[in-house]
Amino acid sequence: MHKSPITPTIDLNADGVAHGFLRLPHSRDDSAWGSLMIPITVAKNGDGPTALITGANHGDEYEGPLALVELAATIDAADLTGRVIIIPFMNLPAFAAGTRTSPIDGGNMNRVFPGRPDGSITEKIADYFQRHLLPMADIVLDFHSGGKTLDFLPFAASHILDDKEHEARCTAARDAFNAPFSVQMLEIDSAGMYDDAVEGMGKVFVTTELGGGGTTTPDTVEIARKGVRNLLIHAGIMQGKPEIGPTRHLVQEDEGCFHFAPLGGMVEFNGFLGDPVKKGDLLARIWDSTRTGVPPLEIHSKMNGLLAVRHNYGLIQQGDCLAVLAQEVTKVN
Repeated sequence: MHKSPITPTIDLNADGVAHGFLRLPHSRDDSAWGSLMIPITVAKNGDGPTALITGANHGDEYEGPLALVELAATIDAADLTGRVIIIPFMNLPAFAAGTRTSPIDGGNMNRVFPGRPDGSITEKIADYFQRHLLPMADIVLDFHSGGKTLDFLPFAASHILDDKEHEARCTAARDAFNAPFSVQMLEIDSAGMYDDAVEGMGKVFVTTELGGGGTTTPDTVEIARKGVRNLLIHAGIMQGKPEIGPTRHLVQEDEGCFHFAPLGGMVEFNGFLGDPVKKGDLLARIWDSTRTGVPPLEIHSKMNGLLAVRHNYGLIQQGDCLAVLAQEVTKVN
């Protein structure tokens, strides 16, 4: 295996707070010996657990980056027992462009793990996480939201895992984050995901989906800021008392919760995020936008649940995810 081309400009093991970069050589038309400089902050105080916290895995999702640049600017090593590694812009090229995927190589950071040290820019970043950063971590938080194309109920999420003790540790950390909703999430496209890379190492993993539309609200940013602090307290890394409010537990039991557009057109939703839905209820209409005089295609719910995710754009393409439902439960085991 090749050596990673990424070099940190700070000591990741030193006590105190250090701000620097992960430097990745990138030869391009306007800089023959150029570099990508991915910002990183490391705060450490003695021995203890390590938390690795990331934002902008997808470049058009902003709650995580906002929470993490504030955390990096305010964190005090004296408040810690252990280490916090903060990377607000995991896929820096995508973040700089305001796009889901990298404009350099088209790479979707959340679909290229374990990456390659001799691969594309996105694969090189993934490889550095896989072989260098993840082995350091005990708990990993990866912030997501809906980006430009989806809108979510604000939730923290964990996954169903074969190892139930591992699953329980992830569930406890997810609930400690204390988002308005806590979800046992079902992935429909998990190949190459950062989630799987983390969980495959037995690490505690929590992710989020906080709103969407390619923007933020004061509420969703505050959920992110409160949640990361709560999680660090839960992990025994940060001192203090967690801020706990009500949370509702949701599960996604099978792929019937996903609803896709069988054709493209103009979409008209019949309800709001969080609305209760019964099997057979009208979720949305898709209107033909190429001609007039044609009735809409009606999309009906395949199950009972809450509307947890919806397509954000007014236009939808064939095959796009239109809506996702989840079922509310009193307790997630």
